[in-house]
Amino acid sequence: MMATSAVEKARVLVVDDEPQITRVLRTVLSSQGYQVRTAAEGEAALTNFTEWRPELVITDLYMPHMDGVELCRRIRALSNVPIIVLSVKGEERTKVEALDSGADDYVTKPFGIDELLARVRAALRRGSTAEPEMASFEAGDFRIDLDGRRVIARGQEIRLTPKEFDLFVYMARHPNRVITHRTLLEAVWGEASQEQPEYLRVFMGQLRKKLEPDPSNPRYLVTEPWVGYRFNPNG
Repeated sequence: MMATSAVEKARVLVVDDEPQITRVLRTVLSSQGYQVRTAAEGEAALTNFTEWRPELVITDLYMPHMDGVELCRRIRALSNVPIIVLSVKGEERTKVEALDSGADDYVTKPFGIDELLARVRAALRRGSTAEPEMASFEAGDFRIDLDGRRVIARGQEIRLTPKEFDLFVYMARHPNRVITHRTLLEAVWGEASQEQPEYLRVFMGQLRKKLEPDPSNPRYLVTEPWVGYRFNPNG
């Protein structure tokens, strides 16, 4: 059973040009209480997205007319809604490109239903690690608004995607200490992500571009070689 009725009733848009995939996903997700719409290609997906406003998008990478990477870019320009991409094993470069384009997670085909549902639940759990009594907190040069999911750096609001925000919040809650790759992967993406180290490389690079005055010489998000990362709140 799902944790809350709010999650059970979440709207999920599934985008794939393989009818058997969309049928399976519709059946599985509907059986878990989600509201589901499907689209066979990117343009139809965008129409559904703007009209229906789903709370999660699951999209294939290879589709006619508009591929999943471009769809991620177009959706991310409109919204911070979580996006999970479906990919074929071995498409590492394309998966990284999708993450760079705004996707939050991916599942490799063929996938297990339990794994997919776990990733769907994780994507829909907004701010699940936040302390409920705290609406915001200070972390050195940063102010983090948990309710609004906003980060203010040096007086300027920085726009972060959902997973970028979750990653930064976790690091900000553990300042001045080394956090291992494994710990970060489990905290932000769940146990199933342990064999996907590119998650951290891609998202840490995106955070540095947005938060660091000089991303090539980071002061706040520092690499600890072969171990993990350290957050220096005052740079």
